[in-house]
Amino acid sequence: MDGLHSDLDLNAATSPRVRPRVGEWGPPEVPTTGQKRRQRWLATLVFVAAVLAITAFGFFAYLQLRG
Repeated sequence: MDGLHSDLDLNAATSPRVRPRVGEWGPPEVPTTGQKRRQRWLATLVFVAAVLAITAFGFFAYLQLRG
């Protein structure tokens, strides 16, 4: 008779160490869509700023080596 009912415990066969912590409505500390969007923009801006800084430093070093 076990085949007639499904087990709703999705973590039944997993070790307690690998089970996700579940809050009231879902996993805790999951970023919202807005937070993800802001993080993507921030990562893009940081990448562009880093490339510009490396390029500016390279140009400055080139000018110093040329005399």
